[in-house]
Amino acid sequence: MAEVYETAPRRRRRGRGLLIVVVILLLILLGGAFVADRWGKSFAEGVIADKVTEQVRAQKASSDTPEVTIEGFPFVTQVLDGLYKEIRIQLPNFSGPTGTGDDIHLNLLDIHAKDVKAPLDALRSGQGDVVAGSLTANGKIDYPQLVDLIGQKGVTLSAKDGKLVGSAKVTALGQQLDLSGTAKLTVVNGGIQVRFADVKAANLPDVPLFQGFIDSYAQKLALDLPAPKLPLQLKVKTVTPEADGLNVTFGADDVNLNAGGL
Repeated sequence: MAEVYETAPRRRRRGRGLLIVVVILLLILLGGAFVADRWGKSFAEGVIADKVTEQVRAQKASSDTPEVTIEGFPFVTQVLDGLYKEIRIQLPNFSGPTGTGDDIHLNLLDIHAKDVKAPLDALRSGQGDVVAGSLTANGKIDYPQLVDLIGQKGVTLSAKDGKLVGSAKVTALGQQLDLSGTAKLTVVNGGIQVRFADVKAANLPDVPLFQGFIDSYAQKLALDLPAPKLPLQLKVKTVTPEADGLNVTFGADDVNLNAGGL
């Protein structure tokens, strides 16, 4: 009877040992697959970052190194499908020329590429088409920069009730005037148009000459800002005043992320 009770524990120990070995092997395989997945993702992000850098330079613009993130997990299933739901491209400290001698600076140009078709060979070799079905992007022009572009000293810009508000202290005929007014923002031919149409003075004397001065001053605040040269065929879509600047949205469709210059 003693021998019977000795053999059962040995079998259970051998069974447990085999199970542990299988689990360890599975963990190694899964770990290896995870590492391979992350390496492939990082490699593809690097390829796209290099191509975007080429496009920035082709536009005679500049930025810090692009930060590319391919969203979604696992990466390998997207590779096999050749379709990526979203790729995020961030361009820190972006500056683009407008063609008028002025550069537009954006602390961050944040781009989202949706429905990206990318064959494996294109990502592996850096050649071929990597086409985004749509691109959307955001950037912000801060108010001090906008004041410099308007070119009138003493102007302060801010946002109120979703509108761009300007104020200034100016002197006319020996009288200091506290001026304020709201601006109309319009996207025209891919650029931003700023027009102050209702500038008023809180302490305006009842003299027609002062009103003529104010109207003339409002015209000096007008600004036609051409769009900066942007990579990836991005165009200005909307402009919205926010607390710290003008939030500009950009967009484009059917863009080749893998092109050296567009």
